Amino acid sequence: RRVHGDPLEFQMADQSVIRIPPFHFIHVLNTNEGRTELLLGPMTYTRPDHYRLVKGPEKMLVIPPRGYCIIRNPVVRSEDGQVVMDEVTRQAKLRFGDSEVRKTQDRFPLYPGEEIELAPTLADMIELNTARRLRAKRDFVQRLDDGTEIPRVAGSEWLVVGPCVFVPMVEAEVIETVTATVVRTNQALRLRARRDMTDSNGTARRAGEEWLYRREGAYLPTVDEQIVSLQNSQILSEKKAIQLRATRTFTDIYGIQRQAGEEWLVTLALASSHCADVYEEFVQDVPITTLTNREYCVVIDPVDPTTRRPQFGRRELRVGERSFFLLPGESLEDGIQPVYVLGEEEALVLRAREAFRDETPEGIQNRKPGELWSLRGPREYFPPVQVEIVDRREAIPLDENEGIYVRNLHDGTVRSVRNTSYLLKENEVLWAKELTPGVEALLMSDKDPRADRNSHAGAGRAGGARDKTRVVSYPVPHNAAIQVFDYRAKTTRVVFGPELVLLEPDEQFTEISLSGDKPKRPNVIRSLVLLLGPDFATDVVTVETADHARLSLQLSYNWHFDVDRSSPEAAAKIFAVSDFVGDMCKAIASRVRGAVAKVAFDEFHKTSAHIIRASVLGVNESTGKINESYRFNDNNLVITQIDIQSVEPVDQRTRDSLQKSVQLAIRITTESQEATAKHNAARVEQAAKAELERKRIEQLTVAETERKRLLELQAQSAAVASSGQATAEARARAKAAQISGEAAVLEADLKVKAARIESEAELERLKAHQSAEIRHQRELVALEINKLQELAAIETERFRAQVEAIGAQTIVAMARAGPDSQSKLLAGLGIKSMLICDGSSPVNLFGLSNGLLGGMPGASAGAGKA
Repeated sequence: RRVHGDPLEFQMADQSVIRIPPFHFIHVLNTNEGRTELLLGPMTYTRPDHYRLVKGPEKMLVIPPRGYCIIRNPVVRSEDGQVVMDEVTRQAKLRFGDSEVRKTQDRFPLYPGEEIELAPTLADMIELNTARRLRAKRDFVQRLDDGTEIPRVAGSEWLVVGPCVFVPMVEAEVIETVTATVVRTNQALRLRARRDMTDSNGTARRAGEEWLYRREGAYLPTVDEQIVSLQNSQILSEKKAIQLRATRTFTDIYGIQRQAGEEWLVTLALASSHCADVYEEFVQDVPITTLTNREYCVVIDPVDPTTRRPQFGRRELRVGERSFFLLPGESLEDGIQPVYVLGEEEALVLRAREAFRDETPEGIQNRKPGELWSLRGPREYFPPVQVEIVDRREAIPLDENEGIYVRNLHDGTVRSVRNTSYLLKENEVLWAKELTPGVEALLMSDKDPRADRNSHAGAGRAGGARDKTRVVSYPVPHNAAIQVFDYRAKTTRVVFGPELVLLEPDEQFTEISLSGDKPKRPNVIRSLVLLLGPDFATDVVTVETADHARLSLQLSYNWHFDVDRSSPEAAAKIFAVSDFVGDMCKAIASRVRGAVAKVAFDEFHKTSAHIIRASVLGVNESTGKINESYRFNDNNLVITQIDIQSVEPVDQRTRDSLQKSVQLAIRITTESQEATAKHNAARVEQAAKAELERKRIEQLTVAETERKRLLELQAQSAAVASSGQATAEARARAKAAQISGEAAVLEADLKVKAARIESEAELERLKAHQSAEIRHQRELVALEINKLQELAAIETERFRAQVEAIGAQTIVAMARAGPDSQSKLLAGLGIKSMLICDGSSPVNLFGLSNGLLGGMPGASAGAGKA
């Protein structure tokens, strides 16, 4: 077996000489004594025969900075860190079954029996705002880096808070990594205690108790705390509050004690934001209630500000302008209501809910419960809580032909009010007048009683329903009458048209039901008015002659009512017969049947008109003539004319015989008319042929004359054509020459104008170019001048700024620095004056001596010495 090391390779384990490199070790077993020894390099080891190489050579363990390793079965060390040796075996004592964490240190070997459980590894970094949660596996004493000892009991937990380097311990296990929760503005952390503990604020907490941590920043819970949730605060404003409910009795964050089940509001006056506590339950957002100066509201069950309890059953009036929040338990009755603004023609009907003193412009009045009174405008009114608004009323304007029904609630009487503007009193209401369905339908019908009198279809409906509180009115047309019955006075009155009928509360129209159709059927025509005529009625009557021929007669009767409108008795008489049409038709049909039954068919066929008129109108006994009219005395109905519109047999035999006689008469008449027509046609044909021949001869004569004129005109046209062609050609050539000459002249003029235009355009172009060039040069010169001026100004400003920055004294000092230094240098050398020249330029020493020496005393002597 080969044993590999770094960087050397060694021989087999049975080699007698073993070279151990530096920082390496080997384990050799003394087979005689049964103990294993540790040998460290560098050395050359000669192995005796009773020694056997067990391990190595291997590198010593090196733990890098921030590193660690775990050794299984570590050696026992004394308090000063020395390895404890067994006195018997003379080997290092081991802690069998235990492990040891070794941190960064010098290189070390493994003693016999020690094993590497975890190779050297870099320790983890615990970042800021994080921690490792540890649980002790057994009882031990934890020694910190600063020498502090902390006893740990098996099962106890603690946190290792970062930032730090975390080296595991064999006595504890890592449960989890705990990350801090950042509590931002308007947030709170809800915590729960795992066991009895004291929180970060020093408050004792019981196991399972919850509380809020409101401080901003990162929060790392301890091992005894559990994060339930991160709660956001609700932002409060001037227009928003929140309603809360206490789940148990406690003292809130504002220092107010709350009872279990109590509800309250948190407004902007308490805080700008609120995070519900653990014993607070959010109920709802409460918007602000704002009243303008034109609004009011009634609050039901208002809260007493002293006891903070709702006053059940009470009502409170709040008038704008104001803004408030509805407290828990309060509610608005009918919401926000506008102020009652009453005009001159308006009033409020009020009822007292309870006894109170009412302040009115007339004075203070004591109102009793249930009392009614009215308040008239113009004014504004805020109803107090003791008053109930029964109704708001406006004056009803009424024209001359308009009215309303008014009932007095005190005595129950009903009256009509017309031709005025009326405002109902507090003890009055509008009364609805009920009519029979037939009268109601006729009132709402859109049919005219006169124009649609022959229409028997269902009554048409006008738009909308009738206002039953309005006085019932009906226009009576011309030459018609209507009957009105008063049920209270048991009297009737008849109104003749044209007139507008207005019903009193106890009056009703008399509905008229007349017969209609052909033959007449009862109850076909319904109307409120009775037409006075003249009019006509058509009926179909079946009669039988003396020889038993049955005939169907269609008769039309002209009728009218002969009534004295000034007499009430005579006026009421026309309504004595309810169905005058049916009664009239039955009476006339009876008289006609009696008269026709006395005569045979042939006689009736010849004199039907006379027989029918005589039977209906009667015959004057003195004169023997038919009367002009027939009167019904019951209702003064007068029949003036009878029109026989058709006579038709009823049975088939009579109809066949009558048809044969008619056909024979028609054939005889037709043949006679045919013969006459043939004779007239032959006569007209002969006359037409003669006229046609004469016309033909006249037309031939005219045609020959016109032909002669045509030939003459053709000859003249040929002569004109031959002479006109030559003339036209000559004129065309002359015209062409003239046009050509004019075109040449026009072309020359146009060329002259074109040349003038070109020269003028070129001149204008040269002028524009030269002007642009001059303007360009002028602008360049101006720009150059501006540039030089600005540079001069900048240079001046720079020099001025330098002078100001350096200072006048500094400049003077700089100017004097050279001469002063030279003077001091000469003075230090003992030279008072010196002149240097090159010999080629003579110097007038006499003229310069005074200037060089500055007129000093003894200057001449100094110069001589120099």
